[in-house]
Amino acid sequence: MSRFCYLPMNEAAHIADLQHRIATTGDQDAYKELFLRFQPLLKKFAYTICHSREGAEEVVSDVFMRIWVKRKTLDHIQNLKLYLYIATRNFSLNYLRARQRHSTLQLEELKVDTIALGDDPHEHLLSVEMQQRIAMAVNDLPPQCKIVFKLVKEDGLRQREVAELLHLTPKTVENQLAIAVKRIGKAVLSGNDRVPKQ
Repeated sequence: MSRFCYLPMNEAAHIADLQHRIATTGDQDAYKELFLRFQPLLKKFAYTICHSREGAEEVVSDVFMRIWVKRKTLDHIQNLKLYLYIATRNFSLNYLRARQRHSTLQLEELKVDTIALGDDPHEHLLSVEMQQRIAMAVNDLPPQCKIVFKLVKEDGLRQREVAELLHLTPKTVENQLAIAVKRIGKAVLSGNDRVPKQ
């Protein structure tokens, strides 16, 4: 199984269940689960815009505070995952405006952390050299390419959601993702002869 895979198919149903429980009964356990599921991803995304870890934490806290305050209206949101990313983008831009640093989102200015390999046993089969090769390849991607790759492959957003989030055409997202995968693939294959067989 590839480490660049979407979450299970029932993820949307589970998120919808959490969303409904929060909206109808103010279920704090459901809210906590939603927070724990999305906070790390949204914090990374906010950091790409804010360029500040403290700012990213503040932004994500504000997003989730708003979710709780407006919880009774949550059932009206069609795609809560995309909504959280859009809210994070907007709150991040507001954070920047408040500090009078930037007023628009420029993809070239986004800081994207390279993909951190998780605790998946399949990932442990990769050699340290291979992990470094992948991280360097991701890091060397052009800014737009890098953020598209991260949002689709690491955060699990659909290409059309990324297009909406970043104000790009779906074709641009598709092209940027293809470029990223091709470049990363080349970087991985270029050192294949030195990767030990498992």
